[in-house]
Amino acid sequence: MAKIAIFTERHNIRSSIELTALTNFRLAAFELGHQLDFLFKGELKYLGNYDAVFIRALTDPLNTAYVVARLAELKGMRVIDSSESIRICCDKVNMYRRLMAHRVPMPDTSFLDSKEVNEENARELFEAMGMPLVLKAPNSSFSAYVEKASTVEEFVRIGKRFLRRADRIVVQQYMPSDFDWRVITLAGQVLAVVKYLFAQDKWKLMERSNNGDWARTIGIAKDAADPKLLKVALKAAKAVGSSLYGIDIKEVGSEYYVIEVNDNPNIDAGNEDQANPEIYHHIIQHLAGD
Repeated sequence: MAKIAIFTERHNIRSSIELTALTNFRLAAFELGHQLDFLFKGELKYLGNYDAVFIRALTDPLNTAYVVARLAELKGMRVIDSSESIRICCDKVNMYRRLMAHRVPMPDTSFLDSKEVNEENARELFEAMGMPLVLKAPNSSFSAYVEKASTVEEFVRIGKRFLRRADRIVVQQYMPSDFDWRVITLAGQVLAVVKYLFAQDKWKLMERSNNGDWARTIGIAKDAADPKLLKVALKAAKAVGSSLYGIDIKEVGSEYYVIEVNDNPNIDAGNEDQANPEIYHHIIQHLAGD
């Protein structure tokens, strides 16, 4: 029997579907003959009592979750997400450079520092990549600090604002679509496939429509997904590591392009587990070393 801890923080449990998912992990552990407890920040002195830890809190090298990952690794515990995955995925410049090095298909991408965010470079990038362009701060999550620029003036204004929180920004080709694919992987295996349908007239997952509607999640059985989609997702995951990832992918014609690799991906009850309810057991088995 393995003793598994889920580290979370109360302010990270934002909805009933997240709480239900945490309960599902605990039930899966019991069904597999393992012990699972929840640990909070004030209880980290007990971390060494466990064989593995699963982080279900906002990951960032400046957050407690990263400290938990490093402590667990130093103690020789199995841990999701690994500290290296947190460092890579929380720095989009690092993450995209790895995708480039592994020749993962992705939108045209450039990186600019404070001296390079100017009207001349904006015009050159619009000419090379098209209009609009997507600007991203490297250390952002949940679609925050990701905006479109359609004019030189917008480009410079957004870029300089993002540079207040970073020394570089990411500039990418815009690929319009009504949805994103999300493929969840762990240790080189596909765990789940979903399609995120954006709210009407929106282009980001975390944007509400004018009627207040959020994006919709549609689960896809793994064996029903396009093998080419899964191949691209696994290639992107391998470029980052072997931890738990959510790979966001655009479908353009018959081709797939990786938009981002996320550590600590959402696994919410009724959403990411729709067509793949066994995802809870797979993650627990990995943590238990089964």
